[in-house]
Order: sequence, then structure tokens, then C-alpha cells
Amino acid sequence: MPARAYWQGQIRLALVSIPVEIYSATKSGASISFKQIHEPTGKPIHYEKVVTGIGPIDTDEIMKGYEVEKGEYVLLEQDEIDAVKLESKKTLELTQFVDAHEIDVLYYEKPYFVVPADDLAEEAFIVLREALRRTKKVGLGQLALRGREYVVSLKPCGRGMVLETLRYADEVNKAQSYFREIPDDTPDADLLDLAEALIQKKSAAFDPAEFHDRYVDALKDLVARKRKAKGHKIIEDKEGDGGGRSGSNVVDLMAALKKSMEKPGGAPAKAAAAKKAPAKKPAAAKPAAARKPAAKKRA
Repeated sequence: MPARAYWQGQIRLALVSIPVEIYSATKSGASISFKQIHEPTGKPIHYEKVVTGIGPIDTDEIMKGYEVEKGEYVLLEQDEIDAVKLESKKTLELTQFVDAHEIDVLYYEKPYFVVPADDLAEEAFIVLREALRRTKKVGLGQLALRGREYVVSLKPCGRGMVLETLRYADEVNKAQSYFREIPDDTPDADLLDLAEALIQKKSAAFDPAEFHDRYVDALKDLVARKRKAKGHKIIEDKEGDGGGRSGSNVVDLMAALKKSMEKPGGAPAKAAAAKKAPAKKPAAAKPAAARKPAAKKRA
């Protein structure tokens, strides 16, 4: 098994217990981190714990405090906090099953791989995995991990299963407060046809390897060039790619969508827009009797 198990215990479904191990399914990316350096000496800068009006203090004088009112704190000893932490019962009891689409994406937090702990657990593990797959359900339960209790979901993933910690309801903002001002309008049919055609043109199977952090790549390149330049300043003036907002708020959306469709590999824009506005007929000329007589000129 590749790494050390994050959690070992058992999944319980009624009277059936399945010994399992849980491993982190993600890893920190190759992000670039910087340290603050004292330029004259080239040495890193350290931080001291200081109190306003007193100055530096010893770490053994530091306690954790919860602010109950402005400037008023309840101080807690570390052993008091530790006593509140939940002991891991080493059991995940599946208490409910729901359709996957019922769980909003905002609630998902962190994924973990779940595998059977030994050969004896494999049969029951496979039965649960396939039962979840056939019913298209996600198992829910609560699990104590490192002193905190999480709501977790369990679903099939290839030959194994994935456990995902979920956020509690009070940890998720309500979307209505952000979306309230967006008008509930019906889009123009032609525009919608073009947008759908553009989506179809760019549709493909998801391959995460096709995406990478361009900012990290650029920083790594900058560090390499800076090192090669032996400390000389490196500044490059690059023209904007037009990604910012334009000077005008008026956007010809139809023209933009048509132009996108006319790029190589796309269907002609005319085929995407099924409906066309009928051409306007020229206005009929007024009859001569209906015309006003011309004003007479004075002698």
C-alpha cells in the first residue's frame, strides 16, 4: 500500500462490519512559496510574539482565547480543549442513503480513498461497493477524525470507494443572497442555439492532465532566469490579452458567438442559428391624394 493510512477502522451497515483503511486522495500541488529576506545580509526574517505595550514574551505565557465580546476573551488551557475532542470510535456507521445529485457541490470538502483492510474484508467491501453502484446511492454517516466529527459520504470509485468529508449547513453561505439581483429573463432563442453549438464544439472527455498551473510554471521560470542573471532585475512588458473588461458595456453577443463558431473545427454559424428574423418589407408609398398640397409661394 503506498502511504500511511490516514484512518483505520470499520464501515458498519446494520449488522455488517467491514474493516477498511482510508488514504488521502489529494496532495498539495507544487506551489511556489516565498520567505521574507533581509536584503543587506540575505538572511531570513524571523517573527517574535509581542504584546502591545509590553514587547516580546515567552511562549509559555501564551494561552488560547475565545472573544465573546469586543476585547473580552475567555481563556482556555490546552488540556481543557483536548478534553472536548471526540475520540475516534474507529467506526463509520452508514445511517442514510441519498441520490448523489441531492448533495450540492458546495458541501463537498476533501476526498479520501477507501480500501479493504485485509483479504477477509474484500467480499463484504465489494458487495457494498456494487450495491451503491447499482442503486446509484451515496452512503452518509458521521466520523471522528483527529478530534473533530465530520459528516461524510461514501460512493464507488473504480474498484474501490471514495469517502468525502462534507461541510455542515452553517459552514455554507446561501446562494440566494448573491444571485438575487440576477434577472430571471428568457434568453434569445438564436443566441441560445449558438451558445449550445459552441458548447458542443468544445465538448470532450475530462482529462485533468491537460490542465496545469501556468502561474506556478511562470514563477519557476522567473526564478531560473533570475538565478542565471545573478540577481539582475528581470521585468518583461507584455501586452494584455484582452481578458479584462472592455471600455464599453455594450457587447454584440451574437457577433461574438458567431465568430467563435467560425474558428477552425467549428460548424458554420449559420447552421447553428436555426431561426432567423423575417426580412422587413419596404413601406408602401402614400397615395397622391393623401399627400399634403405644397404651400403656395407669395408674389
